[in-house]
Amino acid sequence: MKGFFDYIPGNTGLHKLNPVTKIMLSFIICIACFISKNPYFLLGIIGLNLLLGAYAGAFSRAVRLLKGLLKISVLLFLIQLLIIQSGEALIALPLHLSITDNGLRTAINLVLRLVGATIPLALMLSITRMNDLSNALVTRVHVPYKYAFTLTTAIRFIPVFTEEMAGIMEAQISRGVEFDTRNILKKMRLILPLCVPLLITSVKKADASAISAELRGFQLRTVKSCYKTYPFHVGDAAAFFFGACLIMGAVLLNLTNL
Repeated sequence: MKGFFDYIPGNTGLHKLNPVTKIMLSFIICIACFISKNPYFLLGIIGLNLLLGAYAGAFSRAVRLLKGLLKISVLLFLIQLLIIQSGEALIALPLHLSITDNGLRTAINLVLRLVGATIPLALMLSITRMNDLSNALVTRVHVPYKYAFTLTTAIRFIPVFTEEMAGIMEAQISRGVEFDTRNILKKMRLILPLCVPLLITSVKKADASAISAELRGFQLRTVKSCYKTYPFHVGDAAAFFFGACLIMGAVLLNLTNL
């Protein structure tokens, strides 16, 4: 997805949150998804993610991610249906297989958890500048700068590597390679050899970035090198309270078996 992690400017309440709060809120939503066993609660989380995306001006990006996850979810759904054979059989299949109520329930929860837990982090990264994230991790969480820099640099490189892979595939298509085949196994066999040139390009870019960082005095940077402060405000407290309510709701629904 080209430009998927590009920063989306805005002046909404989500944009104004502390970068640490945004990341923590996304992780809290992920935790709530994995705690809950209620499919309706998980559907509500997915709807909440779309609402947050619309509020932050990233609704189209959230929908794109949702569509991409649904393609993966179909395969995971079918695998779970065939693997889990415990419970009451609903539909008999060849090779002594069957679709059971436990398999169906587990498959639905797995897909909903995957979708609900993946979207929040992507959305929060889309409305957070990477420089602000690394500086906030250093000043507020006291993460060593080299680790915070490594994290944000890895995130920055995701769209770069995506573009590189797209360029390599276009070059192969021009040579007659059929990547538009519907056979998944054949498509995987065609894509796997492309990992070698992508790896070589990635190593070159990482080496160039390391040299550039060294020339700019990377080793001399400390906490005091950051000229901006990232205080927590009332909105951050409200976000943590909202996250705590989500966790409590997931736990209560599990205890009451709703």
